[in-house]
Amino acid sequence: MTISSPAPTLLVLLPGMDGTALLFQRFDAALRAQTTITTQAIAYPAAPLDYAALEAFVRERLPQDRPFVVLAESFSGPLGAALRADPPPGMRALILCCSFVRNPRPLLAPLRHLLAFVPFGALPGFVLRQALLTPYTTPPLQAELAAALAQVPPSVLRLRLRAVLDIPEKDASRSFARGSLPVLYLRARHDRLVPPANALQILHLEPGTQLVDIDAPHMLLQVAPAAAAHAVAAFLTGLSAAQELD
Repeated sequence: MTISSPAPTLLVLLPGMDGTALLFQRFDAALRAQTTITTQAIAYPAAPLDYAALEAFVRERLPQDRPFVVLAESFSGPLGAALRADPPPGMRALILCCSFVRNPRPLLAPLRHLLAFVPFGALPGFVLRQALLTPYTTPPLQAELAAALAQVPPSVLRLRLRAVLDIPEKDASRSFARGSLPVLYLRARHDRLVPPANALQILHLEPGTQLVDIDAPHMLLQVAPAAAAHAVAAFLTGLSAAQELD
């Protein structure tokens, strides 16, 4: 079923920990097949930048001349929260996909100093498949994931994971709660990385958040692009209707 969406609205895509934006291709194709939504993906530099530096990088690249909605995937959740707390002109809403606004695995925080010993560049493929794709893994998805990760130095992946574990719990939560823009949360029912409780934390901070559960692993946009596109289109259509009433 095709859902009409206001053409002027642009969906800005912020990637997961790979930062390449290459993994949005399936989702973008599903959006174009179902809707008139256009997208702009912002890829991050393959450099050791923390969340503060990445926020500045993203803000410089946001649209200046049209309304837009930000979709923050996984790692980019804190960036989306920062944008919602202090929204740039034109930002209309925030979509979080399998994401978080504070450390999703707080019990691992004391171990962050051991990340230097994790061989990110040598992790076996089955480890990544188990964490990101199981039980929906396919050879094409494995190849796409491997191609994206091959473009990111292990030192950068290590720093990004350290940044996640270092998120100040209270500061991040308060930052998100200060915002007033509408929020949609896409939650994967089979997510092995970000526990379901993270969506409940978002709902606690912003009770008006729309929550959509989708049968998928952590890589929701890649495994279930059509379902994700449908949910996003419905959310944007609702935003348009609300704006017309105002």
